[in-house]
Amino acid sequence: MSNLTSYQLFDLFNRPRPLWLVRIDLTSAPLYWVDLSGCNLSMANLEKADLNWANLSDAMLFKANFQMANLFEAHLQKANLTEAVMSRANLTRADLGKADMVEAVLVEANLSRASLSKANMARVNLNQSIMVRADLSKANLTGANLGGVDLSYANLFETNLSGANMRDVILKGADLTSANLHNADLTGAVLDEAVLTDTIMPDGNRNVGDKPNLLG
Repeated sequence: MSNLTSYQLFDLFNRPRPLWLVRIDLTSAPLYWVDLSGCNLSMANLEKADLNWANLSDAMLFKANFQMANLFEAHLQKANLTEAVMSRANLTRADLGKADMVEAVLVEANLSRASLSKANMARVNLNQSIMVRADLSKANLTGANLGGVDLSYANLFETNLSGANMRDVILKGADLTSANLHNADLTGAVLDEAVLTDTIMPDGNRNVGDKPNLLG
């Protein structure tokens, strides 16, 4: 639990911007609706923090710890989440458009209906996460770990998934139009009702219909 009182938190967050909060301990802090846009929270500890509807757009969150944090409908557009740890965090309906999430860890996170359009998620670890109806259009997930992820009905239009681990991934009803799956491992993947028009398949060939010609 953070050692800061509610009054201290209120005083801190109402100081002139941008705030320098590197390594701050905000464990389990009540931060719903808080505006931390553009602030530096690199290596901050936000484990189990309540960040419902929080504004963290353009924030520096390098290596920040969001394990089991509640980020329901949080705004994280263009935030720098490089190497951030967000395992088991609730990011339902969160907006992470154009966020930098290289090598971030989101094991067992809930990203249902989250917006990740154009996010840089190279080598991100999303193992066993829930991403039902998430928007990943034009996102970069090269070399990402998507093992066991539920991407049912997700938008993966023009998403770069080259070299990704997609073993046992659920892609039921997902839109993979023009997505890049070159060298991706789709062993055990569920592709029922998935749209694969113009998708680059694991063998490097472009699919010409809605159903895969080859999964590699």
